[in-house]
Amino acid sequence: MTGYFLQAFIYLVAAVIAVPIAKRLGLGSVLGYLIAGVVIGPIIGLVGEETTTIQHFAEFGVVMMLFLVGLELEPKMLWSMRNRLLGLGGLQVAGTAAIIMTIALYFNQPWTIALAIGLIFALSSTAIVLQTFNEKGLSKTEGGQNAFSVLLFQDIAVIPMLAFIPLLALPELVEKAQSAVTTAAEHHEELSLVADLPGWGYAMVIVISIAGLVVGGHYLSRPLFRFVASSGLREIFTATALMLVVGIAALMSLIGLSPALGAFLAGVVLANSEFRHELESNIDPFKGLLLGLFFITVGAGINFAILFNQFFIIVGLTLGVMLLKAAVLFLLALIFRIKNSNRWLFTLSLAQAGEFGFVLLSFTVQNHVIPVETAQTLSLVVALSMFLTPGLFIFFDKVILPRYENQSNDRVADEIEEQGSVIIAGIGRFGQIINRLLVSNGIKTVVLDHQADQVDMVRQINTKAYFGDATRPELLHTAGIEEAKMIVIAIDNRESSVELTKYVKHTYPHVTILARAFDRGHGYLLTQAGADIVESETYHSALELGAQAMRSLGHHPFFVEQQKAAYQRVEDRKSDKLYKAWEDDSEGERFDNNYRKLFMHLEEQIKVEMKTDRSDRHAGGERGWTPPPKGYADNLDEQS
Repeated sequence: MTGYFLQAFIYLVAAVIAVPIAKRLGLGSVLGYLIAGVVIGPIIGLVGEETTTIQHFAEFGVVMMLFLVGLELEPKMLWSMRNRLLGLGGLQVAGTAAIIMTIALYFNQPWTIALAIGLIFALSSTAIVLQTFNEKGLSKTEGGQNAFSVLLFQDIAVIPMLAFIPLLALPELVEKAQSAVTTAAEHHEELSLVADLPGWGYAMVIVISIAGLVVGGHYLSRPLFRFVASSGLREIFTATALMLVVGIAALMSLIGLSPALGAFLAGVVLANSEFRHELESNIDPFKGLLLGLFFITVGAGINFAILFNQFFIIVGLTLGVMLLKAAVLFLLALIFRIKNSNRWLFTLSLAQAGEFGFVLLSFTVQNHVIPVETAQTLSLVVALSMFLTPGLFIFFDKVILPRYENQSNDRVADEIEEQGSVIIAGIGRFGQIINRLLVSNGIKTVVLDHQADQVDMVRQINTKAYFGDATRPELLHTAGIEEAKMIVIAIDNRESSVELTKYVKHTYPHVTILARAFDRGHGYLLTQAGADIVESETYHSALELGAQAMRSLGHHPFFVEQQKAAYQRVEDRKSDKLYKAWEDDSEGERFDNNYRKLFMHLEEQIKVEMKTDRSDRHAGGERGWTPPPKGYADNLDEQS
């Protein structure tokens, strides 16, 4: 028992030290886990023979990940993805497998081994790619969505691969294995429901199992979850979620299929369940820990003895596989018209072998398709390609993305044909709303944005916009800043927005400056730079959502409106005091302890004043605030 505690402690210490350092250096958590595994395994030797056993356990993290992926995908969504799923995914798997098989045949490998190698290297790492996409916010990009479609097809394709691989068994390997393992088999026999079944029987068991999984998941899961939820015990719901995933994995293993694919299918079946979010929140922590452990075992499992003995062969094979896969992916990106940086994201993110490569390699050895010595070499190629994958994402961030951003910046600014009373700098999600409101009320605007893609996109919805950098004085002059009454600064760069505010306030003091702030500190900088009106991008939406929350909790709408108005008044007063405290700090440490103390003091004042401060000083009943009567605004206009 002590040994298990020590091993667990070593793995956890390695993760706790390596992953935060890797994240801080911009390397990503996956590379941090891999480095941690290499350090405690081949380099220091703190872990050793148990790594393979732990890896089999940690692969359950992949099972959980695919279950969660399935929960996010409704059958309708899968159907809508069919073109990318079958087109991109099918061509990638078939094309890569065929090319690698051809190369293996050229090097005198039997066609069965060549085909098995092609299938193994046709797969990419779902775990690494999806984890990195989530960390870097790339999941919603065009490249990320297309890569996800390919990964999804690869994961589904593992099912027929596992069914097909036993048919590739080499007679000489079968005879050798039978003579070597007859005695061992008597002592250890894996549980299986299909071990002695004929082909048609095996197919029947698979069909019945999958059908049972779908039907049971659809009709039996809801009563089970309701029964468990009625207990009110969160830990029992967690146990139920784990029981579900473990049971599905066990069933798939008993019938000789991939547990991960069974979990994925179950996730898709439960995607419409009202308990979906509860399942996600219960399983996600286990998934994260086990995936991290899996990556550590990949690093720790690298056999440096074999690596050094066949260094040039293994490195050459690794780079060759990655380059070949990248070439196939790039060609598919051209065919399917994936553009700009998304094409490179799609290409680089999938140019590696994956965790299912280990599963298929183990399966090919067990079924006497690939010799053990060859499998060990190929296993190192899979591990090394996974180890190099975070570097491809770094290359994408540091080299590819800036190149395409520079191309956008090199585009010649549009010739501005008209002028308006309001110039809007930035036509992102914030600027678009402002522009639509003004234009719909007959106010003429001139819209500028330095992102070519954004300008092209809004033009497609008949919104007039010009490509150009609003911080350039000559462009502002062409846009008519001298005659404009107002400029709205809604650009996405903090420093640029502050500099533009300073320039306009100094050069064109008659122009009213409205600026979007990202947060309180940015708002202070904009105010200091001369902005006349500063609004936080989240303030009003958060306030309105808070008011909606109060109404939903049963508070009277009149009371909610009164409290919202009181909060705004108190917040305005507080903001002025905090800004003065921030501005008076001559030491440069704007958010010092004195500022924080003042902030906390004013927060306490808000709580007090919200209970007593009313716009009309009436009693605190629900009718203390009432909306104005109909025609009230019209009467004011007539009086004025």
